[in-house]
Amino acid sequence: MATLRLGDTAPDFEQDSDIGPIKFYDYLGDSWGVLFSHPADFTPVCTTELGYTAKLADEFAKRNVKVIAVSVDDAQSHKDWIKDINDTQSTTVNFPILADSDRKVSDLYDMIHPNASNTATVRSVFVIDPKKKVRLTLTYPASTGRNFNEILRVIDSLQLTDSHSVATPVNWEDGDDCIIVPSIKDEAELKAKFPKGYTVVRPYLRTTPQPNK
Repeated sequence: MATLRLGDTAPDFEQDSDIGPIKFYDYLGDSWGVLFSHPADFTPVCTTELGYTAKLADEFAKRNVKVIAVSVDDAQSHKDWIKDINDTQSTTVNFPILADSDRKVSDLYDMIHPNASNTATVRSVFVIDPKKKVRLTLTYPASTGRNFNEILRVIDSLQLTDSHSVATPVNWEDGDDCIIVPSIKDEAELKAKFPKGYTVVRPYLRTTPQPNK
């Protein structure tokens, strides 16, 4: 399959997992989703990633996000690995890990990059909105652990910019000033949409306090 691009519909699938078969769209329901892949079970970097993701359960929940992982090993291997993750990372894995032994999900989401490895998935991340559209893709090399704080930051930005006429600037964090989208030019509309006021740095660069704070 061709590489998924931003705005594409995320493919649906049914696949086994450590908690039994999962239908992806049914699992997500009307939530946002984070689908992320792992080269294999019992790998050191992934162990830290899955443990940290479990610790972020409350952060994902308050953003209406469901998390689901993918690894090419079977469900029993996942169950055994989860025991290690819980023990070494002092947490409890609270999301499913797909058992993608037939590479169905890996192929659907183009998670195997032959020049990196013919068998193991790369560290891919997909953020999917409630309409099942792909809103973010990230791909890391197998040797580099992902930054899940950054993934939360991007979800905050996506949810904010979906509901308000703003964009988020470099290194933006929740609570920081935002940028008014250039398409709004009418002064009355600006005052109505941004009652906290705004600063004109340049005609194309106008900042305003975060609207939903």
